[in-house]
Amino acid sequence: MKLLFVADPLESFKTYKDTTFAMMREAAARGHELLACTPQDLHWRRGEPVTARARAITLGGDAHDWFRTVRSAPVALRDMGAVLMRKDPPFDSEYFYATHLLGQAEREGARVFNRPAALRDHPEKLAILEFPQFIAPTLVTRDERDVKAFHAEHGDIILKPLDGMGGTGIFRVGRDGLNLGSIVETLNRGAAQTLMVQKYLPEIVHGDKRVLVIGGQAVPFCLARIPQGSEIRGNLAVGGKGVAQRLSERDEEIAQALGPVLAARGLLLVGLDVIGECLTEINVTSPTCFQEITAQSGFDVARMFVDALEAALRA
Repeated sequence: MKLLFVADPLESFKTYKDTTFAMMREAAARGHELLACTPQDLHWRRGEPVTARARAITLGGDAHDWFRTVRSAPVALRDMGAVLMRKDPPFDSEYFYATHLLGQAEREGARVFNRPAALRDHPEKLAILEFPQFIAPTLVTRDERDVKAFHAEHGDIILKPLDGMGGTGIFRVGRDGLNLGSIVETLNRGAAQTLMVQKYLPEIVHGDKRVLVIGGQAVPFCLARIPQGSEIRGNLAVGGKGVAQRLSERDEEIAQALGPVLAARGLLLVGLDVIGECLTEINVTSPTCFQEITAQSGFDVARMFVDALEAALRA
């Protein structure tokens, strides 16, 4: 079966930790043919199907020379066994446009994972609003007065932009309210942009847990991303330490509640972020942590994913 990965340039992959690479390696081991392109390689013209200027690749054993291009040619997405959208955030206008091209490919018969409409309908910060029973006290607003009232109520808060990734743009303001006005001005740009405010969860010192849900089922191990030094963020991109651990009862409760709902909407792979007892984000664009969890726990996450992909294609 031909699998087309829509992703960042292959040359940028850090194969020792890249989740898309782990997917490719498992798929290749099963005999699937690998193709890759970037979103800018997608193309549509009236009277023709959505195509991609794609590279057919084989995998090598060298971390610095890990793939070989067999051929490069336009391919129709509807002729692929599956199309996997694995472009990393940010979810900007170009990402949005790419989901519409992928949606057109779906109408032509392509099987796309995660489904393009579901990617658009689940912005990673705001998707939690549907599940208030699992989240911390949360505010979404442009208004500085709302933020100040929320701070007065909860004392210790986290502020973050809705389009941030990898922990960028996250601020903590304690009970003294130091720099709160300046931070709000920075994030909302004079009330032009919406931001999210949440009660600070002290359990962050034990890690921001990435709980992976594949085909509606939770991977039995999560990756707790633990802040280091004076940092409040656990994101691996800002130096957090990743520690694999078994899911807690609360992690399983959240995953069991959300997993089937999100899977039914076409989200084959989801990354739930959990701090303590609270859900903080629902990641759907290109969830990661496959290799870290597998290396530390022995549970083969990529195998579970390709099993689920093959099952979805048979359904």
